[in-house]
Amino acid sequence: MLDYFQVEGMDQSIRILAVDVGAGTQDILLYDSGQPMENCVKLVLPSQTVVVGRKILRALELGKDVFLTGDVMGGGACARAAKRHIEAGLKTYATERAARTFYDSLDRVRHMGVEITSRPPEDAVTIEMKDIDAEALRQALELFEVEMPPRFAVAVQDHGECVDGSNREFRFKHLREFAQAGGNIRDLAFVDPPAYLTRMRSVQGFLPGCVVMDTGPAAIWGALFDAEVAAHGDDGAIIVNVGNAHTFGALVQGKRIWGLFEHHTGDMTPAKLADYVRRLRLSALPHEEVLADGGHGAYVHPDFDPGRAFTFVSITGPNRGMAKELGYHAAAPFGDMMLTGCFGLVAASLEVERLPVVLR
Repeated sequence: MLDYFQVEGMDQSIRILAVDVGAGTQDILLYDSGQPMENCVKLVLPSQTVVVGRKILRALELGKDVFLTGDVMGGGACARAAKRHIEAGLKTYATERAARTFYDSLDRVRHMGVEITSRPPEDAVTIEMKDIDAEALRQALELFEVEMPPRFAVAVQDHGECVDGSNREFRFKHLREFAQAGGNIRDLAFVDPPAYLTRMRSVQGFLPGCVVMDTGPAAIWGALFDAEVAAHGDDGAIIVNVGNAHTFGALVQGKRIWGLFEHHTGDMTPAKLADYVRRLRLSALPHEEVLADGGHGAYVHPDFDPGRAFTFVSITGPNRGMAKELGYHAAAPFGDMMLTGCFGLVAASLEVERLPVVLR
């Protein structure tokens, strides 16, 4: 499993820029098949929602109105900054596409105080909304004489477009249907994502042709390249990614996800995490319970039978310290935990493009 990324029969190296977009950081790997993984270029930078949020707060300090343009991106820090800007009595204008970052319903966006327009006042500070700033990354790489690669793979946490009802339920419906259909993790890597996955489609608008995934599944796939996790792959393992915003746990066997749960990391505790992991394996974690607790939900395929397997639990993600006392294995594929999602993205990109990969 650990030699998965060795590509043969190609005249030139395969180079892929993998970007795992989180709530706090964007984790970046420039994969080069001609280099050992340890020598590939790696970056951990503030995520674009943090960058945009800082720009809004800078306008607030200057007493300036803002005009948000661009496209749908992750909320979080930028949404909180916009609310502070509005509460301070300043104007926040936004195009329809950018406004949907906050809510899919434009009426809800207007209710929070954002004015929807395509023509802002001339004195408003213009801020572009996007999960990926390809030009900034290109410039950063060029400063170190590194050329931007021709292939891209990006992970974002996409709730899906949900104008009415709970976007948490809408998102989990997408994940549940995936698990019901067989749970092959490859099916969560898209070159043509469903129309309702608007955040993924927005990324492709800035990087046409890129492979896109959700952040949780990308981290699960990446964790499979940790040596200890790989050793339990056929027997089955429970893998949990504790991100800055979301905690995503899955019952994984080979590349099949038999079941999963998702909650907000801020609402998790070590005791709750241990309880969720235990009951997920027993198919005893009700979806309604997780949803009522403010999470997204839980699901286990009815054919799932753990037997004596699925006793190995691995933890990854920037908030994995939550599980420090629980005795779970801390996954660090290729020695780098923060790039777990990027390794999953590279694997996804190679499979989607059907490149000649050696599996030793």
